[in-house]
Amino acid sequence: MSDLLDYKCPACNGALEFDTKTQKMLCPFCGSTYEMSELAQKDTVLDTQQPDFGNAAQAQQGDQFNWNGEAGQDWGGEDANMSVYSCKFCGGEIVGDANTVATACPYCGNPVVMSGRLSGMLKPDFVIPFKLDKRAAKDKLKSYVASKKFAPNSFKSENKLDEIKGIYVPFWLFDSNINASVSYEGTRVRTWSDRNYEYTETSYYDIFRQGNMAFANIPVDGSTNMPDDLMESIEPYDFNDAVSFQTAYLAGYLADKYDVDMQASIPRANERIKSSAEETLRGTVDGFASVTTKYSSVQLLNGVSKYALYPVWLLNTTYKGEKYTFAMNGQTGKFIGNLPVDKGKLARLFAGVAAGVTAAVYVVGSLLLGLF
Repeated sequence: MSDLLDYKCPACNGALEFDTKTQKMLCPFCGSTYEMSELAQKDTVLDTQQPDFGNAAQAQQGDQFNWNGEAGQDWGGEDANMSVYSCKFCGGEIVGDANTVATACPYCGNPVVMSGRLSGMLKPDFVIPFKLDKRAAKDKLKSYVASKKFAPNSFKSENKLDEIKGIYVPFWLFDSNINASVSYEGTRVRTWSDRNYEYTETSYYDIFRQGNMAFANIPVDGSTNMPDDLMESIEPYDFNDAVSFQTAYLAGYLADKYDVDMQASIPRANERIKSSAEETLRGTVDGFASVTTKYSSVQLLNGVSKYALYPVWLLNTTYKGEKYTFAMNGQTGKFIGNLPVDKGKLARLFAGVAAGVTAAVYVVGSLLLGLF
């Protein structure tokens, strides 16, 4: 069973929380603040071993993504299902699943961190602390909905949040140097005419591009609870704000450990690296009427991986029986989510476009009639 870390205020014994504005620990009861370094000794219960995934062998032919190293083998002996803990503040029972590492007591509301689930290979290397609070997330949702012209008016006026939560989402971050090469077929078209004919000449060219590139902190969501497309939509994160992991940053928020290990995340990292490399090389090809990719090769020269927690605000609401989920980057404020569509507004738009086309045709027809 995991140990629970409690962050109690030395002044009043209240529960401390991480404050996004001051980037310090704050007691909401007496207002005392504490530097993060003052609480660092709490983490001595964690194994300080950090993952190191070494270098990959140089590629030979075609795509080669050989990431060396092992990860996710030591899960701290946790039960794969549910676990029960006792809150150190009120004694109430806290139930968490196998991936929960930070939550709040459902009885007294005090934040708790399940330290045993962060030991050994599970301990993150880095964390990007929350920069934006719950109020910012609510305001962002309001402005986001207001900006959407085809959202129903009733959704805008009657929208009520079912749930809002700040959660640290586990990410694998991949660094690598690569050598990429792409062959293209390009065309250039020349047209001319004489008194009798019009001519078109199409010339075909073989185009080759090659280059070395470096990628840093390519993120891959390590939680099956979070849709990958939703997490990628609120990128990018600024890794300059990342700090060495400390459990105190989790106080007052939810947090999950990864349930998709590094090895299982590699295919998505490879896909993102290959796509970015090909897009970069394609950007150097211009002056052609068309460009078609014939062959591409990406060779991974070396690669390392890190484990980090990134801040995300999740907001859930219900409208006419349908649930809608929104996500906000807890560092930058980038916001994303699907909205219901007012079919009446959409129909009026198409009707207006159709009417405009009809009017244009009528005017042109009148002008033509006036010529005869």
